[in-house]
Amino acid sequence: MDLNELQRRALRIHDLYDELNLRERGRVWTREEFMLGFVGDVGDLAKIVMAQEGARDMPGGRAALEHEIADCLWSVLVLAHRYNVDLNAPRTGLT
Repeated sequence: MDLNELQRRALRIHDLYDELNLRERGRVWTREEFMLGFVGDVGDLAKIVMAQEGARDMPGGRAALEHEIADCLWSVLVLAHRYNVDLNAPRTGLT
C-alpha cells in the first residue's frame, strides 16, 4: 500500500470520527485539538517504548506498541492533510 492510499484510509476514519463527534458533542475537533490528541498518543508511545526497553512496567507488550505506532502514523497522515502538507513532495534545505 502506498502513502496516498494510507492517507485516504486515514481520512475516511477521520471523517467517521467527525460524524461521531458531531452527533455526540455537536462539533468536530479543531486542528489544535487534533494535534493535542496526537501529542497524547506520542506520550503513550513513549511509555510503551520505555516498557519495551525495561525502564518501566506497562501491560500490552508488542500489541500495544504496534497499536500506538499505528495511532501516531494515522495522526500524522491526518495532520498533513489538515495543514495541506504533501507528504510525497521532495524536501530541500532540511538539516
